[in-house]
Amino acid sequence: MSFLDQIKQRRTIYAIGNNISLNQAQIEETIIAAIKHSPSSFNSQSSRAVTLYGDSHQKFWNIVRETLRKLVPEDAFAATNDKINSFAAGYGTVLFYEDQAVIQGLQEQFAAYADNFPVWSEHSTGIAQFAVWTALSEKGLGASLQHYNPIIDEEVAQTFDIPANWKLRAQLVFGSIEAPAGDKVFMNDADRFKTFN
Repeated sequence: MSFLDQIKQRRTIYAIGNNISLNQAQIEETIIAAIKHSPSSFNSQSSRAVTLYGDSHQKFWNIVRETLRKLVPEDAFAATNDKINSFAAGYGTVLFYEDQAVIQGLQEQFAAYADNFPVWSEHSTGIAQFAVWTALSEKGLGASLQHYNPIIDEEVAQTFDIPANWKLRAQLVFGSIEAPAGDKVFMNDADRFKTFN
C-alpha cells in the first residue's frame, strides 16, 4: 500500500472496541517509531507521548467524564456520557504532549525566532499525531483524535505523574474497528488549491 493509500485509509473511527490482534508491545513499537521519525523544527524532538492501556485507559476516560459532569448541564449529560463510554470501549489512548522546557530552551538559544517556537511546536505535535494515527490505521486499528485539554490537564498530570513542563495537546483513542467511518465529503478543489507556473 502506498503512503497516499495509507493516508486515505486513515479515518476518524468512532465505533471502536478492544477486540484487537496486535499485542501491546507491537502497538508501543509502532507509536514510538512514528513519533521518533516525525520531523520537528530545529530537530527539537519536543513531542512526548503517554500511552494508556487497561485500567489506566479506563481511569483516564473516567477523569474526562467526571470533569465534564461538572460542566455539562445535567439534562444534557446523557449524550456526553455515551460519547465518553464509546471512547472508554477502546483498547488504549495516546496522550500527546509538547515539552515546554525544550521550547523555552530554543527560545533562549535562538532569540530571533523566539515567537515562532511555540507555533512550530504545534506543527511538531500535529505531525506526530498524524503519523501515529496513520501508523495505527495501517496496522488495522481504528482511532479518533480528541481534545479535552486543558480542562483535564491538572488531574491527568497528577494521576499519571506527568512532568510539569509537559503540555497536553491531544488524545488519540484507539481500538478495533467495530463500524466503518462514514463517507467523507470534500469541498471543491478549486476553492482550496492554486497552482502557478
